[in-house]
Amino acid sequence: MIIDENLLLDNGAVYEEYSAKEIIYQNGDTPYYYFQIISGTVELNNYHEDGKEFTLNILSEGQSIGESLLFGNKKYPMNAIAKTDTKVLKLAKSSFLQLISNNQEIMFRLFEHLSDRLYYKYIMLFNNSAIDPQSKIKALLDYYKEYFSREREQYQIPLTRQQIANLTGLRVETVIRAVKKMEKDKLVNIKDRQIYY
Repeated sequence: MIIDENLLLDNGAVYEEYSAKEIIYQNGDTPYYYFQIISGTVELNNYHEDGKEFTLNILSEGQSIGESLLFGNKKYPMNAIAKTDTKVLKLAKSSFLQLISNNQEIMFRLFEHLSDRLYYKYIMLFNNSAIDPQSKIKALLDYYKEYFSREREQYQIPLTRQQIANLTGLRVETVIRAVKKMEKDKLVNIKDRQIYY
């Protein structure tokens, strides 16, 4: 958790529940709230003119959604969609800004979180410019294992082939072929269709 659940509640946050595929906010909406995921999975995405989806990030329990935009006067440049049934804590922007200005520990935790997100963006931006699909996929798997797993052992990647394709800008067929080659090269293991890295 970035911010303790009880602290958010004490500062006026309320629980909201979203069904799978329900929109939390849309591209062009004004950021009025801090959202922190209590349970479920949220996808940040956009759509190209041809209707092809591009996934910017997939967030889960304990992570926040679009919080960096609360510090400026810009509208959301992406959609936030509940991928599964999702429960969030929602705190008004003014209360959120007051909370972090009164609590240096939370402010530094938030800075660390924002730094991790920027790091992810830099890694993905650089690797998405690569030609080799395996390089793009490996960079994504490296990030997920480093960010979400504390163990040195193999980590179950919580992404479908389609989600990997959306996050890397590849076609799903290309991801399937590349992952099979990575398995053959012993870079990943596949068990019950799940990728272990």
